[in-house]
Amino acid sequence: MLKRIAELDSGAVLITGNGRRLARIYLNAWTRRGMRVLAEYLPFQVEGDVYIGSPFDGKDFDAYLIVNPLSRPKEEREALYEWLSKNRDKLVLLYEGKYIKDSITRYRIKDFIDYLIAYKRETVGFEQVDVMRLENGRVVESKTYIRRY
Repeated sequence: MLKRIAELDSGAVLITGNGRRLARIYLNAWTRRGMRVLAEYLPFQVEGDVYIGSPFDGKDFDAYLIVNPLSRPKEEREALYEWLSKNRDKLVLLYEGKYIKDSITRYRIKDFIDYLIAYKRETVGFEQVDVMRLENGRVVESKTYIRRY
């Protein structure tokens, strides 16, 4: 399911839990495919060409990176939800630093995202990545990946 996300042409993907490496992999994959990406700012380094600016102002881009969408004030979140509903044909990567998995049902953003990737680094020597595909705010497919380090 992780590879399917890298091959998306449109939709919204929410990465939670400080999964910088995953977000970087997706942005690099999309820029290698020739997509023009606009980011609010980059919390990590990216290999391809990424433009920096407000995603709410840029209309000519194929993909967008929005950082910490759930940690914003209510007015900004409402503006983001409206923007997401108008840009369903674009590819949007939402990167959230805090970990959210099952509690996604409490957030209104669940109605606007297609995939949720919850990254968790455990202290006992492994990383866990939970990937969920959502339709109309409900989980329809789920898969867990575990990597020991």
